[in-house]
Amino acid sequence: MISLDWPAPAKLNLFLHVLGRRADGYHELQTAYQLIDLADTLSFALRGDGEIRRLAGPSSVPAEVDLTVRAARLLRTLGGVSKGAEIRLEKRIPLQGGLGGGSSDAATTLIALNELWGLHLPVEKLAEASLSLGADLPLFVHGRSSWGEGIGERLTPIELPPRHYVVIFPGVGASTAEVFQASELTRNSPSLTIRAFLQAGGRNDCAPVATGRYPEVGRALAWLAQRGDARLTGTGSCVFAGFAERAQAEAAISDLPGEWKGFVARGLDRSPLQERVAAERARQGQF
Repeated sequence: MISLDWPAPAKLNLFLHVLGRRADGYHELQTAYQLIDLADTLSFALRGDGEIRRLAGPSSVPAEVDLTVRAARLLRTLGGVSKGAEIRLEKRIPLQGGLGGGSSDAATTLIALNELWGLHLPVEKLAEASLSLGADLPLFVHGRSSWGEGIGERLTPIELPPRHYVVIFPGVGASTAEVFQASELTRNSPSLTIRAFLQAGGRNDCAPVATGRYPEVGRALAWLAQRGDARLTGTGSCVFAGFAERAQAEAAISDLPGEWKGFVARGLDRSPLQERVAAERARQGQF
């Protein structure tokens, strides 16, 4: 059996404050995650021999270290089963862009195979286990735009104003580890409340580091700042700006330099993965 069209949406960090460094080496963060309708697509074929194989995916990422393969193996252990699967991944979300593509792909793998293998593990258990693969996986497992704290894993669902976003990938990837390890990174931002963020916004503490170490990111940010309120997402390299209407976003990106990739994406409160799960359960006769 082949199961098609499982979406893995991207996210934007509408702001990202670094409050301090923790004893375990991670950083204490605050952020607002906005899901968007730019998405990768995954398909799965079940295997009876217990093998987990990625048959299609980004050539720059070896299958054995791909987060989708690691997620499938994690789920197999979590469920205490010896089931297998073949994974095909169609990438649209740029790699190392700060859009959470790899984490979203892994979360979709967990959610999809939980259904297809008939495990029916609760979302809370999947989210807790997913943290071992990455700090933003719980966001994609829960599938809601959210306020994030801790290392980004403590989530409070929020509803954000409808927006269309210009997202620009400037042709270079940014290393999350390099940005967070940088000596010049601000690590003492004050804590915000959700109300204060919704009223006044915030900044991305990683932006000065990313633009300093990746000049093309700085160029893209400066270019987009002439057309809207330009921000960096995550540790980069993608930059974005929000607009009330899709036509405004399309106009802002109409003269995009040819060496960059640009998207217009709609903000989402809920992940399309939730609808796909509902469709799968209806197909299987679960109500």
